[in-house]
Amino acid sequence: MDLRIFTEPQQGATYDTLLAVAKATEDLGFDAFFRSDHYLRMGSTDGLPGPTDAWITLAGLARETKRIRLGTLMTAGTFRLPGVLAIQVAQVDQMSGGRVELGLGAGWFEEEHKAYGIPFPKEKIARLEEQLAIVTGLWETEVGETFSYDGTYYQLTDSPALPKPAQSRVPVLIGGHGVSRTPRLAGRYADEFNMPFASVEDSGSQFGRVRAAAEEAGRKGTDLVYSNALVACVGKDDAEVARRAASIGREVEELKANGLAGSPAEVVDRIGRFAEVGSQRIYLQILDLDDLDHLDLISSQVQSQL
Repeated sequence: MDLRIFTEPQQGATYDTLLAVAKATEDLGFDAFFRSDHYLRMGSTDGLPGPTDAWITLAGLARETKRIRLGTLMTAGTFRLPGVLAIQVAQVDQMSGGRVELGLGAGWFEEEHKAYGIPFPKEKIARLEEQLAIVTGLWETEVGETFSYDGTYYQLTDSPALPKPAQSRVPVLIGGHGVSRTPRLAGRYADEFNMPFASVEDSGSQFGRVRAAAEEAGRKGTDLVYSNALVACVGKDDAEVARRAASIGREVEELKANGLAGSPAEVVDRIGRFAEVGSQRIYLQILDLDDLDHLDLISSQVQSQL
């Protein structure tokens, strides 16, 4: 079971804060540092000092880390044209020495689009399918050949399909709760399927749908990695769990029901339940980015038991 650190910088974080978390992620033996791709805070936080751009952040971290994987859960398909995104991700992959992964989703938070003048089209899933075809198609085109695409929403003509990532294939992550289109897209394009903020039972059901979709697309269900994203709130005792829950504005019992909360032993047991339904990787949503002791505890008393 891989453990990855997953951050939500739109809630309020500077690049320096994210760098500190990424370095702790690396030093403490976690597998990867991921971040959301949002431009507007959610909930009661003030969001200060303001948003950071996902791929600019990852470009910086690519040069300041050495081992950990770097990626997004999820890049919003509404934010960037697919040809531009393919260039950005390939460049950051080169800058990292081949450690980047692309989580790509349709985009869903309408308010942030209104706040920053970003179009919010109705046909987001159909656009996402074309984006996946274009981004992967550009990367897969042999050097010296060109890539063209004539879709409903995007057209590319004789693209040189450059630059290429450092990796022979940048892993593509697709996730979500949809029971038909989401598994179909994942079955065709994804290297990893992520089930965000879901129960053990719902995760197992969705993993089954994705495995079936992969087989329908001519792949093996085992070709994909299956993962979960869950909020983390771990403490060495009840008082520490309660303090950490309060710091992120959540209730302990709610976190235990819907996330990974409690003592290290409780969290290890709950991770085991997700593993039983096929989860191979957990993205730990860390909401208090100043609490690096939290990461230390998870590394020493949770990760060490997996």
